[in-house]
Amino acid sequence: MTISRDRAAWLGRHIFPNEAALRLWLARRPAIGMDVEDVVQESYAILAALDRVDHIVDPRTYLFQVAKSVVLRTLRRARIVAIDAQISVELLELPADLPSPERVAADRQELAQVAKLIAALPPRCREVFTLRKFHGLSQRATAERLGIAESTVEKHMVKALARLTDAIGRGGSGQLRSSSPRDPSAAQSDDQDRDAELA
Repeated sequence: MTISRDRAAWLGRHIFPNEAALRLWLARRPAIGMDVEDVVQESYAILAALDRVDHIVDPRTYLFQVAKSVVLRTLRRARIVAIDAQISVELLELPADLPSPERVAADRQELAQVAKLIAALPPRCREVFTLRKFHGLSQRATAERLGIAESTVEKHMVKALARLTDAIGRGGSGQLRSSSPRDPSAAQSDDQDRDAELA
């Protein structure tokens, strides 16, 4: 079967990105007794043979529905169907686009961690970051609102982003050092001087 360039482009743009999710969904239902590759290829063949695709509003859901129909049709044609395959048919409900409860809980934890990290920024640095990122103010508008130079706004943003990126990259834990400074009081003094410049 040959397919048009338009159909191949549509499959590549709307269906192919969902193939991994479809394979995972099918692999989690091994009792259906079908080869995942066969179901995927048959689904592609059906989609390629459609007269038109402009009626498909949600290609991902449509792909899963086609795959489900392939499985059900194959099971209906089989002379002997295992009992566990019948049970698996009940498990063929289409995956929802909504995130799982686990994903929601994990996202909330990450958001709370980011909020803590932002709250731990030095006051002026936090204020600049909040105005720029949450309120959408430009660098100039932020500088005017706070009565500081634009270059200072930029320095605060660089400092905020560096600290947040550094902390998030390590899961929010403290700064990692490969060695301790020779003179701890000198290192502490350097940090205080740097913070004072940006306060």
